[in-house]
Amino acid sequence: MKFLLMSLITHHPDPVTGEKIGTAARLREVVESAVLAEQLGYDGFAVGERHEHPFLSSSPPVVLSAIAARTTTLQLWTAVTTLSLLDPVRAFEDYSTLDNLSGGRLQLIIGKGNGTAQAQLFHVTPDDQWDRNREGYELFRKLWESEDVTWEGTFRPSLEHAVALPRPLQRRIRIWHGSATSKESVDLAARYGDPIFSANVTYPIDSYAELVRHYRERWTHYGHDPADALVGAGTAGFYVTPNSQDALDVWRPIHAARLDFACRAGLPVVFETLEDFVERSSALIGSPQQVIDKVQRYHEQFGHEVIHLSADRVGSDKQHRESLELFQAEVAPALRETIQSRPLAADTEEERP
Repeated sequence: MKFLLMSLITHHPDPVTGEKIGTAARLREVVESAVLAEQLGYDGFAVGERHEHPFLSSSPPVVLSAIAARTTTLQLWTAVTTLSLLDPVRAFEDYSTLDNLSGGRLQLIIGKGNGTAQAQLFHVTPDDQWDRNREGYELFRKLWESEDVTWEGTFRPSLEHAVALPRPLQRRIRIWHGSATSKESVDLAARYGDPIFSANVTYPIDSYAELVRHYRERWTHYGHDPADALVGAGTAGFYVTPNSQDALDVWRPIHAARLDFACRAGLPVVFETLEDFVERSSALIGSPQQVIDKVQRYHEQFGHEVIHLSADRVGSDKQHRESLELFQAEVAPALRETIQSRPLAADTEEERP
């Protein structure tokens, strides 16, 4: 199994101290988290894309480029790239540049995104968001794999023998399809033989497991070998301590702050208590053995080979680092031994002129 740290770069007051750092400091904090991830042996670091309060993650390729300059082996992921909102030509240029700067370390997760604010910013509607996502994906893929693209679609001007530069370092990039609750994403992934990355954030694990099963069914329907299907999965929370009670004590104000935000924002409240959240969600909060057991339980339903964990600080800086270190010392080795994963990096070629 492979392990990523991930941030949506939320920007809100600390739930315990009430302190809110500045925007520049918060962005630097994310870069430093990625540097630490590489030092501790995590496989990758993912940056989400959101275009509304309280997130600062509107430009993942910029943040990931800063991370690429400070790291050498860490895989750089998006979580997700919202192709339903973006011009796929401009997205290709950004990510091809990042692929070259990072030495071919890019892993892309795409999705339609969510939130009414970003839809209003980009004039995307519920009626066209899935068509935009599909069309953006198909054009992005063509641009990545071909230096001469003639194309016509619905949502952007047509292309005739277009050459998009710079050419990427990876000849064929692995594109994951982020999924939360809708079958459209997993069906698109299965059709093209791509992997999926299940969000697993809002609801109990069972609902996401059903979506993964649908993906595997559609994968077979489209004629692919069932053994080739590839799944990644997210987590709703992450904090590991030597004993479970300490983890719960540190997480309790965080859970309360999340409930308060959900109520104020009109979002669904699925887990009213911290104990229910830890028990039924994908959150990995507790002792090393509890975390190992839980990942193995939901691996039985997902069959996933990659997992992302929140990179955002829980507790003090010291507590956060100790949690990351403990995971790598006791949890990751046990899961890597029992859950096999395939190589994820795409092949690179010699640098093009």
